[in-house]
Amino acid sequence: MTALLEVEDLRVAYGKIEAVKGISFKVEAGEVVTLIGTNGAGKTTTLRTLSGLLRPVGGQIRFNGRSLKRVPAHQIVQLGLAHSPEGRHIFPRMTIEDNLRLGAFLRNDKPGIERDIQRAYDLFPILGERRKQAAGTLSGGEQQMLAMGRALMSQPKLLMLDEPSMGLSPIMMQKIMATIAELKSQGTTILLVEQNAQAALSLADHGHVMEVGNIALSGTGQDLLHDESVRKAYLGED
Repeated sequence: MTALLEVEDLRVAYGKIEAVKGISFKVEAGEVVTLIGTNGAGKTTTLRTLSGLLRPVGGQIRFNGRSLKRVPAHQIVQLGLAHSPEGRHIFPRMTIEDNLRLGAFLRNDKPGIERDIQRAYDLFPILGERRKQAAGTLSGGEQQMLAMGRALMSQPKLLMLDEPSMGLSPIMMQKIMATIAELKSQGTTILLVEQNAQAALSLADHGHVMEVGNIALSGTGQDLLHDESVRKAYLGED
């Protein structure tokens, strides 16, 4: 059976600098797969390439059996690949609800859109309570909730989350991770880039450690969580 997402020998460059140097991995339907690694390892570049914001210089990306090599970003969203980007990129002057509706810009099923807006409010009750407020008035953690809710509005087959806990308080980080666990329990397929390696690996079915554009180590989330080299390098343990 074909994996939902297959990445094979992917290479991405900024000019003459190769940021991703031939990585391969796959994501099966219903899985949470995480990419961990230090800043500059190529994790965000990988997600931006998968969503069509960057073009690879080599390799293959197949989603649901279809090559994404020449597919523009908006069509990739239509195919079911949604990206909640690093830094959130919400629209601060628009209301929370209008931000959510923008996530459904390719849809025309009004009843379904209303159901999914309610689903976002069920996942993140604070957004429902403040739905008519400008999104820029939200805290960083609440903006992250909004970015995730907006990505879910496209009804993705695969949700890509880039650094969802970055810059958040420990309590808010726990809330975001609990929401990712809830989405997993609902059957959502997730590709997670996250600097909090312990939280990411605890949630993940499979993980890949990226170092300077390469995948240095792969395994189940639990195997990597207990791997001595990973514990020393990414979990702050001696």
